[in-house]
Amino acid sequence: MSETETLLEFPCQFPIKAMGKSRDDFDAIVVEIIRRHVSDIREGAVTTRPSRAGTYTSVTVVIEATSREQLDAIYQGLTDSPDVLVAL
Repeated sequence: MSETETLLEFPCQFPIKAMGKSRDDFDAIVVEIIRRHVSDIREGAVTTRPSRAGTYTSVTVVIEATSREQLDAIYQGLTDSPDVLVAL
C-alpha cells in the first residue's frame, strides 16, 4: 500500500481522541482545533472523560471525515497544541 492510500472510505464517521491535563476549557480547546478543519460538529458528537485521579481529561469528537488530508491536518493541529499531550 502506498503512502497516499488509506483503508478508510470517505466520507465516514471518524472518532478523534485527544488527551491533556484537566482544565475547565480543555474540551473547548480540542473542539476549536477540530472546527478549523470540519464545518459541522453535530450535537452529541463530543464526549469527555476524566482520568481516575482527575489529573487528565480525554475528549472524543466524532466527525464526518472527508479525506485523509483533512484527518492529517486535524492531527497536526492537535499535536501542535501545547495543551494536547496525546492525539489518537
